Amino acid sequence: MILIIDDDRSLVGALRALLDRAGYEVATAFSPDEAINVVRRAEPRLVLMDMNFGIGTSGEDGLALLRQVRIFRPDVPVILMTAWGNIDLAVAGMRAGACDFITKPWDNRRLLSSIADAISLRKPAAEACCDDGDAFEGIVGRSEALRGVLDTVRRVAPTSAPVLITGESGTGKELVARAIHRLSPRSDGPFVQVNLGGIPASLFESEMFGHVRGAFTGALADRTGRFGAADGGTIFLDEIGELDAASQVKMLRVLQEQTFEPLGSSRTRRVDVRVVCATNADLPAMVASGTFREDLYYRINLVGIHMPPLRSRGGDIALLASHFAAAVAPEYGLAKVPEFTADACRLLESLPFPGNIRELKNLVERTVLLGGSDVLTAEHLRACLGESATHKADVTAGTLDEIERARVEKALRDAGGNISRAAVELGLSRGALYRRMEKYGL
Repeated sequence: MILIIDDDRSLVGALRALLDRAGYEVATAFSPDEAINVVRRAEPRLVLMDMNFGIGTSGEDGLALLRQVRIFRPDVPVILMTAWGNIDLAVAGMRAGACDFITKPWDNRRLLSSIADAISLRKPAAEACCDDGDAFEGIVGRSEALRGVLDTVRRVAPTSAPVLITGESGTGKELVARAIHRLSPRSDGPFVQVNLGGIPASLFESEMFGHVRGAFTGALADRTGRFGAADGGTIFLDEIGELDAASQVKMLRVLQEQTFEPLGSSRTRRVDVRVVCATNADLPAMVASGTFREDLYYRINLVGIHMPPLRSRGGDIALLASHFAAAVAPEYGLAKVPEFTADACRLLESLPFPGNIRELKNLVERTVLLGGSDVLTAEHLRACLGESATHKADVTAGTLDEIERARVEKALRDAGGNISRAAVELGLSRGALYRRMEKYGL
């Protein structure tokens, strides 16, 4: 079904006749409010809409309606129409998500061709702006910032180059690491993930390189380490910035030579692994301060990928919220996936989300669970935000450092001072939380 939105009834009649002859099912709306009701009730294959309603000729009312349509149906293509062929208005419409721009009076063949092209190129909303099958599973968004990341992933994945993924906690570094593996020639091999921040220095060699029976008290059998388990595949070293000095030396050797000795053995083992590392730490600053080896930094950072924070991906927030709602609804036995209203999406896009995608997912899940409605509004969200210092009504008050400090303080209070519990709540490693506590004098 194609939805025509225009307040000129004679023009709508002409368009309906044209599309009927072309074999399309047609629905109509004569005001923005009526249009949104149709969009929410049914999913059109395409929206053909005017840029001006009432007296105005600036196109602002059309742009506002376009943004609302994109919130409710982000995967539905929109073609804009106006009698004022203003290039600035055309550019604004395309930036807001329209797929084409037609001036009135229109050419029938040009219009029908544009409609056919838009429908054939339509993609599902939860797709990650790519054509790589399941390679980007879990990565949702169409923002320019995310597109740049995925373009780099496509270029680097077929190689064996080591990759360092940087970015704040909760931005999706693990998903990108998995995408690199899936798009690589090693995709049939193992993908081994290691959280280096969770391995004590005393257990580093045994965990990473394995051990032989009798290597230490309690070593009752041979054990394959993480590097051995990743042979022929990819090893993902998360929180690489958490390694102590001695472990950095051992890590450098295996990365340089692709060899190691299991603990308690003098036999050298060779492995063939692709190394992908990730961190939310400032490694160049750590190199400058002498807490991270410069040679290790350059060894792991042949190709760098920086994950953008959620606050710089505003256009993706509504997509992500819908994706998470669809994912959790079956878990709570909901027959219908709840939808977020336009005011709810605007509220979501105004929040700072220092915890990034992980924090958004937590908020969406809580709202779906407690909202008790098929339509979730800004009030539902506010009820779930509570009195968190991170999400006060005036979310623009304070710097990002002030917002982060308040979030850390609240997590520590809620956890009764327990560092491990507070770190889990914030989506950080213990080491990363300690660094923030030191930064803010907590």
